[in-house]
Amino acid sequence: MFYYRKEIDGLRALAVLPVIFYHARFEFFKGGFVGVDVFLVISGYLITSLILKEQKEGRFSLLNFYERRVRRILPALFFLIFCSIPFAYLFMAPGELLDFGQSIAATSLFSSNFLFWQEAGYFAAASSSKPLLHTWSLAVEEQYYLLFPLFMIYFRRWGTIWVLSILAIVGIISLLVAEWGSIHEPIPTFYLLPTRGWELLVGVFSAFYLTNKKQDYEIFNKGITEILGLFGLVLIFYAVFNFDGRTPFPGFYALIPTLGTSLIILFTTQQTLLGKVLSFKPILGTGLISYSLYLWHFPIFAFSRMRTPDQELTNLSYFILIGISFVMAFLSWRYVE
Repeated sequence: MFYYRKEIDGLRALAVLPVIFYHARFEFFKGGFVGVDVFLVISGYLITSLILKEQKEGRFSLLNFYERRVRRILPALFFLIFCSIPFAYLFMAPGELLDFGQSIAATSLFSSNFLFWQEAGYFAAASSSKPLLHTWSLAVEEQYYLLFPLFMIYFRRWGTIWVLSILAIVGIISLLVAEWGSIHEPIPTFYLLPTRGWELLVGVFSAFYLTNKKQDYEIFNKGITEILGLFGLVLIFYAVFNFDGRTPFPGFYALIPTLGTSLIILFTTQQTLLGKVLSFKPILGTGLISYSLYLWHFPIFAFSRMRTPDQELTNLSYFILIGISFVMAFLSWRYVE
């Protein structure tokens, strides 16, 4: 049964902060881009949990599902785009403005991952000055949101075993293609849903397990549950601090942060040590504004790099920009989301 879990919002903070620190070029967080993979697992878990709950209660509506997704995603996204346009006119050359306009159109249609695939790799130096580059992950999620509920409507009547079997086959194929592509075709593999889908499915399987688990039945005792949740955290931290732009991704290496995220989802509760840490107010608060924080930080960084092209932004500069990102994220969360 789906219910609100503070620790999941805290987990969002562990996803967004490494991404921000990576984009701020803090060397210690050279693998911080894996925060996006953590987000994908969380999204797969949350969306599937909601769908399963509403299907069980006989009140799932495809129209209502899409309407909720639109209200959740679009207001803050369009507000960000609106605020970015004046800075684009101030700092961008005509050719760059044209590219920016194309990225606005692609982002609005949730196809920016296709656009950026054609333009440059995520780790290319030129990509750091594309204000909407980070929306590629939103596009992947929205494409998933369009397809997955249709799958659940059609195949749910076949029974849970069939649904899980089909999803397992799709997930394995997606992972194998991602592994091959991360070596031979790294740019499209990084950006596209077919090679990211297995990460969302890790969250999907987590949701199926927790939804169908009997509340009074536990396979593991409390001590082992604590250890498994903490081990999940270790896996995420390992990826954040040890991966870099040369790590083949999102193939087998991506199993480390995604399975770590799944372990936290499955075994962390308000009664565990990690659950209490993730529910700590500063962490929880960061998690609550994580969507807006993810939206705002990258354009703020990108426009700042355009403004100071002849000198490297210092760590202090980035800390100031991160502070500005938090302020804008809070305002967006409070008044727009």
